[in-house]
Amino acid sequence: MNLSIISDAWAEAPAAAAGAAQQGSPMVTLIMLAVLFGAFYFILIRPQAKRAKEHKSMIAALAKGDEVVTAGGVLGKVAALGESYVTVDVAEGVEIKVQRQAIQTVLPKGTIKSA
Repeated sequence: MNLSIISDAWAEAPAAAAGAAQQGSPMVTLIMLAVLFGAFYFILIRPQAKRAKEHKSMIAALAKGDEVVTAGGVLGKVAALGESYVTVDVAEGVEIKVQRQAIQTVLPKGTIKSA
């Protein structure tokens, strides 16, 4: 009589004797990699490239008097444009100079109310 709490462990038969485990076709692996890459392209890469292109065209179209929001959240009107920098008038007599790439959004005219 076996009073052991743990039952005896039975070793599995060797893989050759039980029939080798079948591996998938290399073509299936390549197709799955292509589907994964396609998903990453359409979900991550393509939308990011589209946003970057839109931002670049917005930066190129900046004009004096545009109301903008910087990446730091500062609202103001474009007072002067340079090659790499934009001067933004944030209050009466207060101007800051920021890089063109730091302009995050161009707001519709009249968004910023003068006090």
